[in-house]
Amino acid sequence: MSVFYSNEVTEFCLEGRFLDFVIKDGYKLKGLLLATADGECYVKLAKHLRVAFDLRLPRGTWLQVIGIKKYDSKKDQVTVKAERVMAASSQMEIVSPSPSSNKPQAKPGKTQTILMCQKSDCMKRGGKAVCQVLESELCDRDLQDTVNIKGTGCMKNCKAGPNLVMPDKTRYTKVQPAQVSILVDKHFGKDAEIEKPQFSQV
Repeated sequence: MSVFYSNEVTEFCLEGRFLDFVIKDGYKLKGLLLATADGECYVKLAKHLRVAFDLRLPRGTWLQVIGIKKYDSKKDQVTVKAERVMAASSQMEIVSPSPSSNKPQAKPGKTQTILMCQKSDCMKRGGKAVCQVLESELCDRDLQDTVNIKGTGCMKNCKAGPNLVMPDKTRYTKVQPAQVSILVDKHFGKDAEIEKPQFSQV
C-alpha cells in the first residue's frame, strides 16, 4: 500500500511586530522573525525582497506580510514565504513617537554619509553583518536620520574587506561586527577624539 503525501499551497496575510532579521552565513538575509497573536513566527523572504529590504527597520515595528503558505504533509511542516511586506497602517500609532517626544532633527543639508562596499568579496568577508550592526548602532544613538549608509561598488581593496569610508573620508578595512560600536563612537560619539578603534585604518 502506497502512502500519498501532498503539498498544500495557500495565500496568507498576517500582521506582527518585527523582532529580528534571520541571517545565514553571517551576511545572507533569509527572513524575518515576527511576534504575532499566535506566537513567534519565522517568515522566509522571497528573493526579490531580500535584496531590496531596508535593514534599518526598527525592532518593534508592526508589519503586514502577504505571501504563500505551504504545508508539507510528509514533514508535517508549514512554511511561509513573504511576497510583500508593508507597515501595518492600523497599528502605526503604536510604534511611531508622538510629535511632542520627537528629538530635534538635523537641519537640511547636515546629513552625513558612510560609504560601504557592497561587492561580493567584501560581503563574503562579513560586510553584510557589519552593515546590519552599523545600522543598528546608528539607530541606538538616534543617528538614523542624520547619518546614511550608502552601498558602493568595488573600492579596489578586496582582500582587506569589509571596506568602508566614514563621512570625514577616513577609510577602514577588515572591519568586524564587534568593532562597529567603537567606530561609531569615534566618529559620532561624545568621546570621538578619545576612542581609537583597534582595526586597520588606511
